[in-house]
Amino acid sequence: MTDTARGHNGPTEFLPKLLTVWREGYGLAALRADALAGLTVAIVALPLSMAIAIASGVGPERGLFTAIVGGFLVSLLGGSRYQIGGPAGAFIVLVAACVTATGVQGLIMATILSGLILIGAGALRLGTYIRYIPYPVTVGFTAGIAVIIFASQLHEMFGLTLPGAEPGEIIAKVEALWAARGTVTWGAVGVTVLTAGVILGLRRVRPHWPGMLIAVALASVVVAALGLPVATIGTRFGALPHLLPAPALPDLALWREALPWAASFALLGAIESLLSAVVADGMSGARHRSNAELVAQGVANIGSGLFGGFCVTGTIARTATNVRAGSRGPVSGMLHALFLLAFLMVAAPLAAYIPLAALAGVLGVVAWGMAERHEFAALLRATRGDALVVSVTFLLVVFRDLTEGIVVGFALAGLVFIKRMSEGVAMRPREEHIDTPRADRVVYHLEGPYFFGAAAQLGGVLDRIAETPRALVLEMSGVPLIDSSGARGFHRLAARAAKRGGRLFLVGLRPSLRRQLQAQGLEEPEVRFLPDLAAVDAVLDAQPGGESR
Repeated sequence: MTDTARGHNGPTEFLPKLLTVWREGYGLAALRADALAGLTVAIVALPLSMAIAIASGVGPERGLFTAIVGGFLVSLLGGSRYQIGGPAGAFIVLVAACVTATGVQGLIMATILSGLILIGAGALRLGTYIRYIPYPVTVGFTAGIAVIIFASQLHEMFGLTLPGAEPGEIIAKVEALWAARGTVTWGAVGVTVLTAGVILGLRRVRPHWPGMLIAVALASVVVAALGLPVATIGTRFGALPHLLPAPALPDLALWREALPWAASFALLGAIESLLSAVVADGMSGARHRSNAELVAQGVANIGSGLFGGFCVTGTIARTATNVRAGSRGPVSGMLHALFLLAFLMVAAPLAAYIPLAALAGVLGVVAWGMAERHEFAALLRATRGDALVVSVTFLLVVFRDLTEGIVVGFALAGLVFIKRMSEGVAMRPREEHIDTPRADRVVYHLEGPYFFGAAAQLGGVLDRIAETPRALVLEMSGVPLIDSSGARGFHRLAARAAKRGGRLFLVGLRPSLRRQLQAQGLEEPEVRFLPDLAAVDAVLDAQPGGESR
C-alpha cells in the first residue's frame, strides 16, 4: 500500500502514520497480522536489546527500557508505517564513550537533549536534507561501526580477563586483548561459536524461525546443564527488574557536559532512522514522512531517557523483519513494545541465565551483517572519488570518531560531486555551425549547470576570449542552473569585454535564469539578453560600422 506525496509537504507533513492507517480502515484482520508481526519483532529485539545495552556499558535492563518506551513512541507518533524503534548497534561506540565520560546520568541527560534537538530538526523540516547523505558515506560509516562492534565483543567472545578497564580506542583495545590472550575461557569460545552457528544455520534452513532467540536459549541451557564457567547476565548484573521504573529527570546540572554527546546522538539518530525508513519504503512501496519521523524520534528519546533508557533510533534489521512478517502499520511496532514489557513482567528471572558470550555471538553476527562487504568492495572498484569517500569515512570511524567520519565523509563526497558536475559543463565554439560567420562576434555554446565549480573551471578561458574587441555571444539554452558565483562571473566577463570595446550577449537563456541574473544586478547596458543569434546580428548591424549582411 502506498502513501501519497502529500505526506512530505502540506497539511499531513507531521501527521503520524498511525492516524493515516486508522483513516484507511483498520479491522480485526489487520490487528491479527500486526500482532503476529509485533511478536516476531519482539522475539528478535529481546536478546538484541540486552546485548546492545551490555556492549554500550550499561545494564541489560536499560536496553529493554529503551525498546519498550522508545519503540512504542516511535510507532505511535512516527512518519513511517513500519519503523521499529529501539537501541541500535550503531550507537554502541558513542553510548559507551558517553558513559565513560559522563556516567549513566550524563547518558540519560544526553538522550533527553538529543530528543529536543531531533524535535527541533523535524520542526525546521531538516529531514528532507538528512536523507541526502551520499551512499559511499553510509556504507563507510556502517562498515566502520561493524568493525568497532565486533572488536567490542572480543572480550566476551573469548572470556578474557583484563587487569583493568577495556580501552575504548580500537588499537589500544586490540593491544589490551592480545596481552590478555592467556586468560581465554574455552567455554565462552564454545558458547560464542554455538550461538553464531545456530543463528547462521537457521537463517539458511529455517529463515522464518527466530534464530537469535533460539540460539540464546540453547546456549543458556547448555551452560546451565554443563555448569560451564561462563559469565551470565545474573552473575554480572544480577536480576532484572519486573517493571519499568518510575519516570524521573536526571541531574540537570549535567546538561553542559552532556550537550556535545546529545548532538552526536541526534545526528546519528536522524541518519539511522531515515535510512531505516527508506529501506522500509523500498520493501513495502510506502512513503514515509521524514519530518514527522524526526519529531517522533525526538519524543521517543525524551521518553526513553525519563524511564532510564538511552538512545532510540529506527533499526533497519528489526524494521525489515517487521515488513517481512506481514505488518499492516504502526500497531505492530506498538505491540512489539508491549510484548517486551510482558516479558519483563513475567519472565525477567530467566534472563539471569543468559551467557554474555551468547549475546556477544549475537552481536558478532549483527556486525557481520552490518559490514556491507559487497557494497564496500563495489565502491572501491567504482571510481576513485567513491573509493576515496568510502575509505576515508571507514578509517575515520574506526580509528578516530564516528561523527568526524560522517562529517568529513560528507564533505569529501561534496567535493567529488562538485568536481564531477564541473567536468560535465562543456563550452565549445559555434562558428562552424553558422552559415555566415562574422568577424565582429565570437559565439560559444555553454552546456550544463554554470555554478561555482564550473565558473572556476571555465572562467579563465572566457576571460581570455573577452580580451578580443568584438561581441562575445554565449548561447545558454543548455544551461539549467546558474548560482551566485556564476552570476558574478558574468559580471566580470561583461566588464572585461566592455573594457576592450566589446560586449557580452547571453542568448537563449531560460526566463527564470534571466530573472535570477537581473535580481543580482546583471542588466543592460552591461549585458544584452536576446532570444537567438539572429537578434544579436540585428543589434550589431544597427551599430555604427556594423557588419552588413
